[in-house]
Amino acid sequence: MTKKILALAGDGIGPEIMAAGLAVLASLAPKIGFDYQVEEEAFGGAAIDQVGHPLPDKTLVAAKQADAILLAAIGSPQYDQAPIRPEQGLLALRKELGLFANIRPVKIFGSLSHLSPLKPERIAGVDFLVVRELTGGIYFGEHHLETEFARDVNEYSRAEIDRILRTAFEEARKRKKKVTSIDKQNVLATSKLWRQVADQVAEDYPDVVLEHQLVDSAAMLMITNPAKFDVIVTENLFGDILSDEASVLSGTLGVMPSASHAVDGPSLYEPIHGSAPDIAGKGIANPVSMILSVAMMLRDSFGLSEGADRIEAAVEAAFLAGVLTQDLGGNASTQEMLEAIINHL
Repeated sequence: MTKKILALAGDGIGPEIMAAGLAVLASLAPKIGFDYQVEEEAFGGAAIDQVGHPLPDKTLVAAKQADAILLAAIGSPQYDQAPIRPEQGLLALRKELGLFANIRPVKIFGSLSHLSPLKPERIAGVDFLVVRELTGGIYFGEHHLETEFARDVNEYSRAEIDRILRTAFEEARKRKKKVTSIDKQNVLATSKLWRQVADQVAEDYPDVVLEHQLVDSAAMLMITNPAKFDVIVTENLFGDILSDEASVLSGTLGVMPSASHAVDGPSLYEPIHGSAPDIAGKGIANPVSMILSVAMMLRDSFGLSEGADRIEAAVEAAFLAGVLTQDLGGNASTQEMLEAIINHL
């Protein structure tokens, strides 16, 4: 059956890296028997320019009808002070689709280990997932601002905590069977509930080891001993901070994909970096994070692990062959990086 993929190229370098991701998919699909069709719609700043809103009705309808969604990048300096910003479209899309679980893999390519700010012995063997709760917590609580007073309310229900923890445990079963649940239970009521639910959920996964870690010590361990982690799971605010900290371990955002999942309906796959307007249109953007997001889509949404493995292996082979974009210390163009990866498929 033909699968429907919605492509949201967005802004800045988005169209360039989306084209690269789709080119890799087109090259691989016949080799693995994957039948699909792509619909492209406006999103972010590009949609504001066209219709005045970052998430047009047509785009939302297409998203709800898709089997998976690829998003490249959104954002532009011209909207920094605007009443409607491209990022509002992403928040609205997450809400409309119920994308509660954000998954960020953190893996160090051996050929790129020299780019990490950490010593080689610190990042040896680093390969973990950050599972972040995406639709609850302080970002979605009550916000109140006065001249001399401000309040932000952090709220979580047992059901919200339970579903993100089960997502983490299911991911751990596919890996090294270890979950590190991160909270601040010595201070916060939400974290006390979080830890209670984590212990209860763990009873349903006797094959997975659960450990608890306070968020401040977890931030330290991510730098001093990142290889200790397998699957990290945490709430929205902590996850926002820790996932960005984790992204630095590889030394570049250009090779970091991510996924956001709902209970039902399509998942969204995107690079973790921004739209890089300063290099847009120059043909030098690194397309790897978009290409690896395509790999995540094949594995998670369509169960095509072979195809995902082949893309990841091709990326690593291209790196080992010395094909590197400027952010990786080389001089390859977007097109040259793309061609090298396709050649290694």
